[in-house]
Amino acid sequence: MAAPHVLKNPLPILTRLSTRWLQAGPYKSGALPAVSMSLLSTSSTPSISPLPHHHHLHRAFSTTSPTMAASKTFMDAVKERRTYYALNDKAPVSDDRIVEIVNDAVLHVPSSFNSQSTRVVLLLKEEHKKFWEMAKEVLKTMVPAEAFPATEQKLDSFKAGYGSVLFFENPVPVNDLQTRFPMYAQHFPTWSEHTSAMHQFVLWAGLEAEGFGASLQHYNPIVDQKVQNEWNVPQEWALRAQLVFGGRAGEPGDKAYQPLEQRVFVHGK
Repeated sequence: MAAPHVLKNPLPILTRLSTRWLQAGPYKSGALPAVSMSLLSTSSTPSISPLPHHHHLHRAFSTTSPTMAASKTFMDAVKERRTYYALNDKAPVSDDRIVEIVNDAVLHVPSSFNSQSTRVVLLLKEEHKKFWEMAKEVLKTMVPAEAFPATEQKLDSFKAGYGSVLFFENPVPVNDLQTRFPMYAQHFPTWSEHTSAMHQFVLWAGLEAEGFGASLQHYNPIVDQKVQNEWNVPQEWALRAQLVFGGRAGEPGDKAYQPLEQRVFVHGK
């Protein structure tokens, strides 16, 4: 059987794209490599013209993990994506590869009316641990003392990982679209959430295709202000989710499936 096509990352460097798709000054953070800065704009309102076509988008995920096959199809990655709670701080690939995966996802995942409203902050190693310590500090003031040990244990399990991807939505392009297309104004906030969700899923599946384990968390909005202060995140950006990832220190739990006959309905076959 012929080997599946391989989706190779076409973007070894993305800095050239900053003037092409994002017109405002980039988000600043010493914790992120310069190559990812062009993807984080504080207030740009991008054009709704379509992005150039890339033939490689029809091919498979590429993986450099020595423990995995040389290539993995998109549907393989979808099927194998699981929730891993037991993590360690061992990374199966380099930091540069992680940044490359994040960049590819942010560049190529679609958005409503090409709004490109999703913003991503990638925290690795000590910066990742700092985030979960912040969450612990906030929750300690909110959770009853007798219940906090269980909460702390859960947060420490996330802190034990290698990194976190923080997903934000920038309301500026969303508000602009509401003004330009008043007929759909009420729908753009919902479509913005769809955009964020697609980024979350693609990065979840993409990182696990490289050998990481990951789980999606939602400690917003209680940590928003601390995050904005610590990493100079614009106040208007809304935190939507946190994807925590790391080496696999355990197996995922069993997954139950409802019958497809109750969920999928085909007509015209």
